[in-house]
Amino acid sequence: MFTGIVEETGTVAAVRATNAGIELTVWCRVVARGLKLGESVAVNGCCLTVVKQTARGRDKLVRFDLLRETWERTNLQFAAAGSLVNLERSLAVGGRLGGHFVTGHVDGVGRITRWERSGADHVLDIAAPAEVLRYVVFKGSIAVDGISLTVAGVTKRGLRIWIIPHTFAVTALRERKAGDAVNLEADMLGKYVERFVTARENGA
Repeated sequence: MFTGIVEETGTVAAVRATNAGIELTVWCRVVARGLKLGESVAVNGCCLTVVKQTARGRDKLVRFDLLRETWERTNLQFAAAGSLVNLERSLAVGGRLGGHFVTGHVDGVGRITRWERSGADHVLDIAAPAEVLRYVVFKGSIAVDGISLTVAGVTKRGLRIWIIPHTFAVTALRERKAGDAVNLEADMLGKYVERFVTARENGA
């Protein structure tokens, strides 16, 4: 479980295909503190397991193994050496929930249709698949590349989000552009509400 509060942007060191899947290696510092093998890290909002660590001065090279399914269903398939990725360690018991509950299970990939500065902020429009939009509501929460954000507008084909300067500066959004893919995870509360309502209507 995560909160959608990005701790740092890591830099992809290498992406390598193997017979078993994909090896993704990332340079990081903040997230690497106290990190242990087998622990979970959200990488662009995708929950991955640490399988190897190598210390390099104050930084660490952290490796994750991705199944082909994960690779093909997230924007990690577009990652390359030098790419920035959002990183967040799993929520500690008793820790502050600064964003919203994020599972790290990506619901779908959206495409940026507008990404430009507006005054001190940035406006971000995303075309999203129907299976994600069904859970998106005005002023609700959504995770975009693992960032907990508030929905500022909803259309039949997408959503709008306003990005404040701090979020722009501390996340990988600063290197995104129109046409880029972003990982989307809808608020899990909406999914549970739908399940309960559907079950009730069906007399379950």
